Amino acid sequence: MDLETIDGPILIAGAGALGSVIGGMLRSAGNDVSLLGRPPHLDAIDRRGLTVEGLLGCRKVSGFELYRDAGELGRRRFATIFVTVKSYDTATAAPLLARHLEHDGIAISAQNGLGNIEILGREVGDDAVLGARLIFGAEIAEPGRVRVTVMAEPVAIGPAPQSGGCATPTLAARAGRIAAALCAAGVPSQPVADVRPYLWTKLFYNAALNPLGALLKLNYGAIGADPELRPIMDQIIEEAFVLARRAEVALPFATAAEYRAIFYDRLIPATREHYPSMLADLERRGRTEIGALNGRIVEMSDAAGLAAPANRMITALIRARERSWRRNALEDR
Repeated sequence: MDLETIDGPILIAGAGALGSVIGGMLRSAGNDVSLLGRPPHLDAIDRRGLTVEGLLGCRKVSGFELYRDAGELGRRRFATIFVTVKSYDTATAAPLLARHLEHDGIAISAQNGLGNIEILGREVGDDAVLGARLIFGAEIAEPGRVRVTVMAEPVAIGPAPQSGGCATPTLAARAGRIAAALCAAGVPSQPVADVRPYLWTKLFYNAALNPLGALLKLNYGAIGADPELRPIMDQIIEEAFVLARRAEVALPFATAAEYRAIFYDRLIPATREHYPSMLADLERRGRTEIGALNGRIVEMSDAAGLAAPANRMITALIRARERSWRRNALEDR
């Protein structure tokens, strides 16, 4: 029986580690996939194909259209665009990508943090955007080769209806088809009626672990095992949980304590060897997604008249590290 595929051409906008895994797996299942990413990685793919290895198996894939810059896309349009750029690049990328989305196409935000779906929606229309919660880890082992290192839960794909609203049947159906195509390609996925609870619970996870891992250069298991770090993570999660409730997000947990039980007993053990991408971001480019994670919690708390001292402190520390990296980079010139 033929594998389920996504109709029309697909663009992976941000072919880093995660984007390359998604694109590589979809291409291996017969989908028409183009990659937009950085030259060293794409140059290696051009020469010898893309290797995807690790927890999803090993595949050697070729036959991509490769774009090193958005300007190279020309008049090309895509039926589906997976947006996997860093969250701080979404505002810049969204209007560019909107010009390359077919009139009845769909953009899928497969990114960290909050706010990306709304930014994309302003450019392509809310009825043309889906969110995808990815909670697996990947790394570029070398240009042209990516490795899946962690797989905590299936990818969740669905619309993000505003509070009190509901998604159109068409949008929900498209989420189902895309999830089925990812499953057929070997990426465990599921369609969901409302992706917001999944994005928020991932925010709890990322906001608690990523900044501490980046600042202390620790993996998730070491962070979770440190009794003095647990109260910090507990407070970060508590502050975010209050906001989610204010936003009327249908969380699958009655209390923050109920979520933390899953966090410590199941999620951290499943990803204990993983180091946050925020650590690599700090060391390589001095810029992180803190603004879409803890920084977003601070902004929303300020707007709601709530205190968020733990998230405010951790955001300030990461931003201080970013400024330090930039100063050092200038001095090294």
